[in-house]
Amino acid sequence: MLRDLYTVDILTLTFIGCLIIVALSKSLFTKRFNEFILLLFNSRHTNQYIKEQRFFDLFEGLLFLNFIINLGLLLHTYLSNQASNAIPQMDVFKYALLIGLFLILKVLFERLLSSVLDIEPIIDKYIFEKTSFQNFIGLLLLPLNALLIYSIPPSHIVLITLLAILLSIQLFGLFLFIKNNLNVFRKSLFYFILYLCTLEIAPYVVLYKIITTNWV
Repeated sequence: MLRDLYTVDILTLTFIGCLIIVALSKSLFTKRFNEFILLLFNSRHTNQYIKEQRFFDLFEGLLFLNFIINLGLLLHTYLSNQASNAIPQMDVFKYALLIGLFLILKVLFERLLSSVLDIEPIIDKYIFEKTSFQNFIGLLLLPLNALLIYSIPPSHIVLITLLAILLSIQLFGLFLFIKNNLNVFRKSLFYFILYLCTLEIAPYVVLYKIITTNWV
């Protein structure tokens, strides 16, 4: 049975907005979009467009916007399932804004650090691939969020399973990056693991604590 549509007006408008963003990105960048959706199966998109990356890329910007909004929707669903009181639907945009600012500042810090350590080429490639997989996850979240909002009751098991699948995709992207740059990491594998712990794990734990402490 479909859930009460009256209670999901803001979520519905947000979902429609995400559909428009994705449709716009496909319309403006048809060839690139068609290559992008095959990201899990070949590295054509990464190999071709990493050479053309700029400080701001409209295609990546649109998909990044879709990603943070959909992640905000998923986080709202998860926290609503955990909280004893109802969480305002407008908090979706607070979550999306916080996630977006966090990721942008994190990338800027990573670029600054890579410049100081004189490892810009490899870190630039890593950031591009990581962002590409994040944006790919954003596309997957569109239908999944629709199911959670309108059809499937968002039980704890369903949400944890979904989060585990999304995390596995991100880790798969990390695996591909390490595999394709193995010669580089053989010389500094310890430092890369240290990097992952300090800049890829700990910050997300802190972000989750901030959100759950202040808005749940």
